[in-house]
Order: sequence, then structure tokens, then C-alpha cells
Amino acid sequence: MSVVAEIYENARGPTDPAVPVVPVIPAVPFADPRGDPFLRTRFALPARPATFLRRQRLVDHLDQARETPLTLVNGAAGAGKTLLTADWAAGQRQPVAWLTVEVGDRRPGVFWAYVLQALHAWGAPASEAVEPPSDATGVDQRLLATLAAELNDRDQPVILVLDDYDRLTTAEVTEQLEFVLHHAGRGLHLVLVTRTEPLLPLHRYRAAGELTEIRAAELAFTSEEAVALLELHGLSLPLHAAGALVDRTRGWAAGLRLSALAARESADPELYLKEFEADRSTVADFLLAEVLKGQPEETQDLLLRVSVLERFCPDLANALTLRTDAEAVLARLHRANAFVEHLGHSWYQLHPLFGEILRAHLRERMPGLEPELHRRAAHWLRRCEFLPETLAHGAAASDWDFAADALVDDLAIGQLFTGLRSGDLTELFSPMGPEARSPAADLVRAAGDLSRYDLDRGLARLRSAEEHLADDAPEPAAAKLSLALLEALAARLTGCPALAERAAEKADELRQELPAHLLDRHPELNALLLTHLGSARLWAGRFEDARAALTAAAGSPGGASTALPREDSIEHLALLDYLNGWPGRAERRVLATVPEAERAGLPRPSGSGIGQLVLAAVAVDRHELGRAQALLDETAQLPSRTRDPVMAAGRALATARLLLVRGKARAAVEAADPAVTAAVVSPWAAGYEALFASAAHLAEGRPDEAAEVLQGVTGDQPVCAVEAAAIQVAAGRASAAIDLLDSIHTAGRPGPAVTVRAALVRAQAAQCAGDTDTARKLVTQALLDARQERLRRPFLDAGSWIRPLLATPALHELATGWLTPGLPRHGGHPRPESPSPPPLVEVELSGRERDVLERLARMMSTEEVAADLYVSVNTVKTHLKSVYRKLAVNRRGDAVRRARDLRLL
Repeated sequence: MSVVAEIYENARGPTDPAVPVVPVIPAVPFADPRGDPFLRTRFALPARPATFLRRQRLVDHLDQARETPLTLVNGAAGAGKTLLTADWAAGQRQPVAWLTVEVGDRRPGVFWAYVLQALHAWGAPASEAVEPPSDATGVDQRLLATLAAELNDRDQPVILVLDDYDRLTTAEVTEQLEFVLHHAGRGLHLVLVTRTEPLLPLHRYRAAGELTEIRAAELAFTSEEAVALLELHGLSLPLHAAGALVDRTRGWAAGLRLSALAARESADPELYLKEFEADRSTVADFLLAEVLKGQPEETQDLLLRVSVLERFCPDLANALTLRTDAEAVLARLHRANAFVEHLGHSWYQLHPLFGEILRAHLRERMPGLEPELHRRAAHWLRRCEFLPETLAHGAAASDWDFAADALVDDLAIGQLFTGLRSGDLTELFSPMGPEARSPAADLVRAAGDLSRYDLDRGLARLRSAEEHLADDAPEPAAAKLSLALLEALAARLTGCPALAERAAEKADELRQELPAHLLDRHPELNALLLTHLGSARLWAGRFEDARAALTAAAGSPGGASTALPREDSIEHLALLDYLNGWPGRAERRVLATVPEAERAGLPRPSGSGIGQLVLAAVAVDRHELGRAQALLDETAQLPSRTRDPVMAAGRALATARLLLVRGKARAAVEAADPAVTAAVVSPWAAGYEALFASAAHLAEGRPDEAAEVLQGVTGDQPVCAVEAAAIQVAAGRASAAIDLLDSIHTAGRPGPAVTVRAALVRAQAAQCAGDTDTARKLVTQALLDARQERLRRPFLDAGSWIRPLLATPALHELATGWLTPGLPRHGGHPRPESPSPPPLVEVELSGRERDVLERLARMMSTEEVAADLYVSVNTVKTHLKSVYRKLAVNRRGDAVRRARDLRLL
């Protein structure tokens, strides 16, 4: 038996035993005004199949609706409105007169004859004073007035249901029905079951509070209801899978039922319901028969053509049909609940399943037309500045030069790098072949390659684009500005600050040629360019110039489009702070980016990942080695780690420091090499490489070689210089160490990472010279500076000379609570891993956040935490996000470990 046949078979089959049995309708001895016998089936409640699902929320709404004289149940074909109303009517204790309207009822005499017979058949007959009409074409006003008066006199109101009311399109009958409804008062409750808006003046009933409406949104099945419906069909589906089916069908009752019946015949019902082809299903048969084929040819043509669109307005529909009547047609289709949904402001969309079926039907009826429709849509949308849809339809038409031109002319090429639409745009342009030969196509290809850090191919395509965009070529400024952005990125990735400077200068000139509104629409372009410029300057060791560009980028207008470049620039500024000796300030910068990144929906870690490396380096300074390793692991798979020089050098620095403090000096030397090819040597990256090589020599008993490696380290790199001074003094070269410290110069006040290590180097030199008082004073100052930042590594790295000083009461008191747990006992060796102290930034968790964190530590699932705290799962997830943000972690295990490190657990 076919699925459709089964539906009709079920409709004639047994009803739900829970539904009250409808009394047998007595024989009808009367004929209608045409002389034809009354059709008893028109007064019968439709049978509910065994798989009918009573939805109590809708039944309750219909019960409440009895407080108003008029109820409207309005939905598309197959929305379940008739069976819902019949189920409700069968459960009423008082008479419910049911009439299924037919086209012949457009004649007033026929309609009112059937209404009177419906009242009679269901036990609410009119008196003999109400004479049935004898003329099919009209009724006496006296009949209507008498009927209304009798209804008004009733102690208990009569419920009259008019099913398929959309078939009644005669204004005369509508006016008569309104007259009776108005004058019947509380004696009549009218329920209209319809696909379209009735001609009644609904606005007046709404204003008077006399109308109850149950429309498509309320008729739609919820995910939970879909699960129950499928179970009645013998199918068991998880809630999330049922939710996906509801999304695809928009909760449309017939779509769910037809899909369920077909799925029962499948070997894998769940897979079928997930992947069924709408155009090859009984859903297609239903929609084509009930909706499409009932429309005029011109309307069918319009529906087929707009099916290629996600949304459309009358003007766009006219562009596809080459006609001018779309506005009236779309408004009529929407009023008729013909699966054309109104989005507001004259925009519409097709029901998703209807759209799928129409597209398949379009390919059968008009093969080869689809690309042309996409092309027309793309050109209309571009004129109206709807860029995302322009690109989508340009790509669907395989008009790649047009799509690339639209992207570049709109200055939107930066969106390939913002982390929001970048994945979608990359995928959209991925099929673009060599047939696209415009300069814009070259730029898009180059941007795609550079976004994937494919430098060889990206640079080659960038050169091709540059040749097409020579200064004397009449190309628009937008294309040249896009080229400048890509050149700045190429300069960043190749470590070439000179090229970055030229790109920035060129961009400044080109911006003068472009309209302000276009530049304002894409603030991400300038934010990206400044970030690339700042990164190239930072690589070259031009710290103050880098800070200027990065600060400007970080101050770009807020919003989702600039979230990623602003985060990237702030993380670069954090690295600058770290390199200048301010670890606490660096950490605060990185952590401040987390909330906005979460709001913008950026992945973690996002961007280049430099922020995670800064946090890892700070964790090493605080001797939080487990946390440092976890942060390094998070960046292990980022493509930027081997292509972006600053990222590569930052990762090399953090990894090498971690290995060094763990006693793996030779491995630290190997890890210290960024392993990137750059146009210029980075002084700070080279300085750190020298430090780790020198430390390895010293650890292996070669102090002379250790000192020799440090010859290139100068006071221009303060943190490197104090580290080098510490190695010099440890190698027995106190005077060289002091000379190096004296050469340090900073633009402002030196950071604690500089002052603490410098004080300890000078203290060691003084101690070696026998000046214990000076050494004690310097260690005291170092402890005071380090305590604010919780810098433990300088003291752990200092060696045995410092232990007697720290054992004195005054210094011991300064170290208690944050430093002493990690210090070796007198005569012992430093412990590589020790309990981590609280960070500089106080982590303040709310009481509920602490409750959630404590339960995480007990290995409870999210659902178990919610149940234990008597809150929803979503509430727990919200608290978890906040805890993760405050602890700068991404996983629950890391959150527990971090909380224990910070003594929050």
C-alpha cells in the first residue's frame, strides 16, 4: 500500500479510543434549495486516525477561545487544523454543529440551508419560525434576523464550526454571517477553519477583544510533539534528531506525518528522516497537488523561479520573471497560506520543503534556466547592495569574475580574514577555476592562499594581481586598496617591515579616493592593515612604532567585523608588554579580549594564538608549569605557528623557557629557533635564541662559551639583557653583568620582570663581593616588586647564594605565602613543579559559579550539576562560560586544575 493510500485508509479506520464517540447523525429528511438531498458527510466530524496526536496545549487554547464569539484556526494545507478542531469538538459536552464548506455554498441560499441543517443535525435546531431558504441564490433578511434572535435567547451558546471556510469567497454570504454573529451575542460561538484570511473585518474583532486566533506558528509541532508523533508511527527518534526534522519541516504536520510513514519503510528510519530528498517523497506529491497545481500558470512560473532564492521581494521576483505583477501575486499567496512566508518589509521566503521541491520541479520543467535565474538575481542584488546574497548567486551562476568584482568593489575582501564569514567565503570561492581572469579574481585567490598561510602560491598570485593593477591601469581604487591590504599581510608573514610600510602608505593615499560611506562599512580593512603593519614592526624590534600601529588597530570601531583584528592587535600589544618586562599587564590584556571574542562567536584560541603564548610565558614566570604546557598545547595545531614570524618566535620563546626550567637545556636550544624564513632578523627573537644557547652552555659546564654567545645581546632588549646579565654573573663574570645592566634603557619605567632580575643580579654580585647588606637590600626590593606580579622563577633560578638571605626573618616574612613553597630547602635542589600561587589578577567567582566549579571537580556532568542545583542546563552552561572566561581556559578539566592552582578549590 502506498503512503498516500495509507493516509486515506487511516482516515477511514478506527479512531483514537480516548476520543469520545460521536453520536450517530439522524436521517435528514430535507433537501437543499436546489432540490438535492443534504450530504450527511458534510455534517460529520472528520475521523481521527490511530496515529493522531492530541496536542493538549492547542485543545486548551480552543477551550479558552470559547470566551470570545469568534475563533480563527488559520494554517496551510496539511497544518493539522481540521483534525485538531474535530478532536476538540468531539470532547465538548454541549452541541457542536459541524459543517464542511464546499464551493457550491457561495450561493447564499445553499449556504444557509446547510447551516440550519448542521444545527439541526447536532441537536441545536432553529424553531419553525426560521424557514429554510427556498431560493439557492438568496435568503430573506427575516430568516437571518430570526435566527440571530433565537441564538441570542439561548441559555447555552451554540458552537458552529465551518471547516474549509476558505472555499467561501462570496462577500454577500460573509456579510450575512457577520450579521448573524453580531446579533446572536453570546448565543453563538463561531469557529472558522481556513487556509486563507476570511473576508470578515477581523481588525474590529481584535480591537474589541472578541477574536481568538490560532495560526501557523502555533499549529507547528514542537520537537517534543514530533517525538511523540513519530512514536505513534512506531519510530523512536532522539530529541535532537526530531528537532532537526522540525527545523526542516517548520513543524508542518503533514510533512512530519508523510515523512514518518515513508521512514517506516526504510532500513534506517533515523537516517532517512535526516537525509530524505524532499523532491522524491510523498511530501512532494502532496505539495505539488495541494499547492502548486492549484495555482494559475503565471503564479506557478513565479514560484518556480523564486525557488532559487533564500528570500525575495516583489522587485527581485519581477527581475526573475521579467514581469511586473509579483507584488499582488506574493501578497495573495501569503494570504492563502500557500507556503509563502512573509518576513516583513515586503520580503518573503518559501517554506524550506516547498522550496526544495520547487527547485527540483524547475530543473525538470525548465532545464538550463537555473544559472540564468541566479545571474539575474546576482545583478539585482548587487545594485541594491546586498553583498552576501550577491556573492552566493554569482557563485551559483558560476560567474566568478562578477562575484570577485562584487567582493572587491565593496571593499569586503577583509572578510576573508575576520573569522566570522571567512569560512563561508572561502568555501564559496573554492570552485573558482582558471576561467576567472579578472584582477579581482586574482586578488580573491591570493587572499584565500594567504589566509591559509600558503605563502608560495599566495605571493605568486599577488604578483599576478599587481601586474593587472599597475598604477597606469584604469582600475578602481577599491581593488588597489584590497591589494595594499594583501601586501601588508604578505609583509607580515615574510617578516618584511619595509614592504609593510609601503603598503600602509599606499593605503593611506587610496583611502582619499574612496567614498566615506564605503570605508565606514568595512572598518575591518583598516584594522587588519594596521595589525599587519604593527606585527611587522614588532618582528623588526621597532617596539614603539609597533605599539603606535597596534594601539590604533585596537581602537578601531567596535563590532563583529573588527573583533578578530582588534583581538589580534591587543594580543600583539600583550607580547610587547611581556618583552618589555610587564607580565601582569600582558596577562590582563589577553584576558580582556576573551569576553568580546565570546560575544562575537570567535573560536578559542582565535586569530594567531599569540595571546595563548603570552599567557604560557607568564605562567612559566610564575612557575605554573602545568598551565603553561596546557596553553602551549592549545596552539599546537594553529597554522600560524609555522608561518607567522611573530607567532613562531613567541611559541619558540615560551616552549624553550618551559623546557629550560624543567632542566632540558639542550631541548630548549632546539626549540628556541622559530624556524621561519624572514626578510630581516628579529633582534628580540635572536636575543632569546642566544640566551637559551648560553644557558645550555652554562648548564653543561662551559661558562666561557656561555659568555661568548651573549656578545650580541644589548640593552636595547631589556628583558633579554637582564637574563643575559644573570647568566654572566652565574658564569663568574660579575663586572660584565653589571656593565650589561647599566646599558639597559627603556622608553619608560622598566617592568618588574626587568627590575626583579636586575636587582637579583646586582644582589648576587654584591654577595660575591662580600657586601651582604647591599645584597639583602636588593633582594628585599626584588621581593617587593615580584610579589605584586607573583614572579617566582627569578628566585628559583637564582641558585644557592640566595637561600641564606631568604632564611632571615625579615625576608622570610616577605616570601611567605607566595614564594617559599617553591623554594628549595637549604642544601636541596629546586623542585621543578610546585603548587602555583594566585595570579596577579584576582579571580572573583560568584557564589553560584563556585557551586558549579565544585561540582565539576566531583566529575559531575552538566545535567547532574543542573539537577543538583535545581537550575536549568542552560543556566549551568552560562555559569561555565563565565568561569572559563575568568580562569582563561576552554575545558572543564583545565578549569578544575586552574582553580586548584589558584586555591579556589
